[in-house]
Parts: sequence; structure tokens; C-alpha cells
Amino acid sequence: MAETTALTDIRLAVRQLCAKFGESYWLALDKDRGYPTEFVQALTESGFLTVLIPEAYGGSGLGVFEASVIMEEVCRSGAHAGACHAQMYVMGSVLRHGNETQKKHYLPKIASGELRLQSFGVTEPTTGTDTTSLKTTAKRDGDDYVINGQKVWISRIEHSDLMVLLARTTPKEETQKKTEGLSAFIVEVGKAVGQGLEIRPIDSMINHHSCELFFDDLRIPKDNLLGKEGQGFKVILDGMNAERILIAAECVGDGRYFIDKASAYASERVVFDRPIGQNQGVQFPIARSYAEVEAAWLMVEKAAHLFDAGEPCAAEANMSKMLASEASWRAGDVCMQTHGGFAFAKEYHIERKFRETRLYQIAPISTNLILSYIGEHVLKMPRSF
Repeated sequence: MAETTALTDIRLAVRQLCAKFGESYWLALDKDRGYPTEFVQALTESGFLTVLIPEAYGGSGLGVFEASVIMEEVCRSGAHAGACHAQMYVMGSVLRHGNETQKKHYLPKIASGELRLQSFGVTEPTTGTDTTSLKTTAKRDGDDYVINGQKVWISRIEHSDLMVLLARTTPKEETQKKTEGLSAFIVEVGKAVGQGLEIRPIDSMINHHSCELFFDDLRIPKDNLLGKEGQGFKVILDGMNAERILIAAECVGDGRYFIDKASAYASERVVFDRPIGQNQGVQFPIARSYAEVEAAWLMVEKAAHLFDAGEPCAAEANMSKMLASEASWRAGDVCMQTHGGFAFAKEYHIERKFRETRLYQIAPISTNLILSYIGEHVLKMPRSF
């Protein structure tokens, strides 16, 4: 599908911005486990990180499709979009479900870069993707909610001013549906740390700045309730669909990055007096990966357009994430194989991107759970678990 001039201009502008932060910038950060503060600030000031915020609140008022184009281009440049992508989809929870006071207070500051909203506090160590079974509680006490519990794999919390937190306000056994009784809250991180919130970084394979969170009688003002009490599951669902679409776009960007690297190297690398790309054993896997990545992008487009039109898109969001994450991983594997031993040298940057893209077959939802969703909700087969 041919892109509009506006989209082409967005791609070019993002590419030019990313060029100021070359792969050596990301290599150094990866080595030191550093956060790309300068890159995130530049992306914010350019307006690219806040495109989903309406103009009335200081943003551009564009759609998830345009945001997908931005994230895809960021990853194709060799940058690590995981350092900042949550600003887009978590913000959507505030935009769609926040009251006017909350939106006027937070969204302009997020748009200007004064505040960062980079964290989604959902996952727990004992429940994982079984979200409705989470154990973190929020009990009303006067003008506050008191939070107790634990979260894990909460990314970028140390580099965020705000977090959207999901906790149970009504015991599961007292609800008619397991999705009821969950509530979402806006947490001002700076005020919470040391006052009932403890943050412990997790040393992990990829640089997502993930942490464990421990809540011990953390008090949150009742005015920080996001949406209606007991209906927090609906609040995060919108964010989850947007998250899956945007991450699918990032995987397409990763896939295109790998294909760009592999095809260029295969054309230049000479062994036995001929470019290795002349050999079908090298050329054909790269070509197949190209076809798979381009097909995944079509599903991303479909899911994003449905989301922007306000149409149901859970199946498409899930499928785009699954197809794109698998295509990017295979493209990464092909790129590694094409480069041979040099692929393991950090100066070639491939192994870093290879680690980064592997995550997305697991998070934010695993491939098996996507397949079970399709089987049950699309194909109407019996629930598999």
C-alpha cells in the first residue's frame, strides 16, 4: 500500500533524528545498562513520542497508525524503542478513561516532556499474564486508597514520573465476573518512593530497565483513580491493544533492520572470489525473511486502522504482534547466519538487536496465549485452559 506524503515525511524526519544517535550511542548504553535520556528527550521535543495526545492537550492528535510508523522507523534505524514506547500506549489509558481534571493536569505536561509516563504496573510474579488473578490490593481509607502487593517486570519505572497501576479493589470471589473488581490508578512515582513503594532493578538479558515493585501501605489519593472503581480491566485493555500494535510495528522495524544489514553484507562480503549473496543458500533465506516481514506489516496496518476507527481489533492486534515478532526473530537469525562469526562481535551491533527482538515472542503476551485467543474467540473452539 502506497504511503501518503505526510507519512513519508514522518519517516524521513524520524530517520534524520535517529541518525544523530548512531549505533555507537546504543552500543555504549547497552554496555553500561544506561538509559537513553538524550534520545528520549529529543524524540519528545520533536513531537514524535506524543503524537497520540490530542492537540487540545499539546500533542499532534494523530493515530496509532502514524505512531506505528514512527516506532517502526526508530527500530529500523538501530535504536531501541523499548526505552520509550510505553509513553504512547500508557498515555492512551489516561486519554480514554481519565476525567477532564486528570487529562488537563497530566497530558500537557507529558506532551511537553515535563512529565514522563513510561510504566504500566500490571504483571505480578505469581500470576503473569493471568491478569484477573493479580493479588495487589487497593483498599479505600477515607480520601486515599492503600496499596499492598508486588509487581515484577515493570519497565522504565526508574525513569518515569508517572505509572498506571492495576490493583484489586474487590476480592475476586466477591465479583460476578473475574474481570470485575480491578481498578486502575495514576501513581506519581517520585512521591511514592520511600513512602510505601520500593523499587528493585532486575539484571536481565536485555536493556529494558525492568524492576520489581513492592507496595507496603502506599497511600494514593482517591482522585488518582483512573476510570471507575472496579472497571480497571477495561482501562488497560485499550492500552494493551495499542501496545501490541506498536510493538508489532517495532518488530517490523527490527526485521527490516536485519534484512538491510544481511542483504548489504551478503552483497559486499567476498568468499571464494564471489559475493556470498550470489549463493542461493545465503540469498534465499534473506529473501524469505523480507517477504515474511512485509506480510506482517500488512497486519500491523490493518490492526492500527481498526484501532484508529474505534472498531474492535483485539484479534488483529494479537495477530500482528505474533506475526511480526516471529518474522523479526527469523530475520535476526538469518542476519546472524549471514554474518557468521562477525555477528557475535558487538561492533557489528547485530547481537544487541537480536537480543532485543527475542523478547517480543514472550512479552507483552506470549505466542501461545495469542494462539489460544484466536482459537477460542475467533475460531470459536473450546477454551484451551
